[in-house]
Amino acid sequence: MAWDLSVDLIQATVQLEQPLADGSRTVGTGFLIEDPTPEGRPRTILVTAAHVFDKMPSVSAKIGYRVQGTDGVWRYDPRTLKIRDGDHPLWIKHPSRDVAAIEVEAPPEFAKAAIPLAWLAQDDTFNKYSLGPGDEMMALGFPRGLSANTAGFPILRSGRVASYPLAPASVFPTFLMDFSVFPGNSGGPVFMAEGARRRPGSTESQEVQFVAGMLTQQVELSGERLEIGIVTHAKYIRETVALLDKAAGPPVIQAAPAKPPTQAVVQVPPATPPQGAAPGATQGGVAVQAVSVTGYNR
Repeated sequence: MAWDLSVDLIQATVQLEQPLADGSRTVGTGFLIEDPTPEGRPRTILVTAAHVFDKMPSVSAKIGYRVQGTDGVWRYDPRTLKIRDGDHPLWIKHPSRDVAAIEVEAPPEFAKAAIPLAWLAQDDTFNKYSLGPGDEMMALGFPRGLSANTAGFPILRSGRVASYPLAPASVFPTFLMDFSVFPGNSGGPVFMAEGARRRPGSTESQEVQFVAGMLTQQVELSGERLEIGIVTHAKYIRETVALLDKAAGPPVIQAAPAKPPTQAVVQVPPATPPQGAAPGATQGGVAVQAVSVTGYNR
């Protein structure tokens, strides 16, 4: 049966946000993975860049679920997610990479959207499909807090692999993508979904669909953005998820639906943006001021 990784990942990708004391909010991206416990208990795991949670000072954040009504219309339905117990983080962080994971109790209809762990690339995936520089991959996220529509779906963008070699991931834990990265993209999935890829020297094509990694950084030089994204290999997402089995504890229970925020992403002093502009955001401590954009900001 044919399947479309693009659509499945869009449904599994969520916006993460936390209101700040000055009336602004900090935003990142995450996606849901379905991975049962060693005992076989069903489990839904949220993965994102570790710095997304690190930049959220309060004990809870909003996770942007979406629900489809009986009329077939999707609506944004954010819930409150507890990410700290006092000063103690409730998420697991990879010991050396910018990846975090936390078990969540998602609404049943949304838990079904979580992708299987098996869809994440393994150590031999890049070599298996002869992937290299110039190959196109796609990324999902919420650049500067924008979503694709009022229902809160992520924005899909694409770029080409811009570094070599790509493997092994244990030696080259990250790779580069030639596309612009904005605050709010951090933690989003980077993936390949080609219906008919032909390996070099082969006369036969094959379907290639897998999650290659997670967008974790942008390349900057002397404060200048180079429009290059840094992707952490899926190997480290797998390793972070595996750490949850060593940290026994119940899933993080979510509270009642939260009221959707009305302000755009910003971590700079509040100011009146020009017409048609969305307030800026910060990522990794680098402020991005308001710019003219097109999109939806609930």
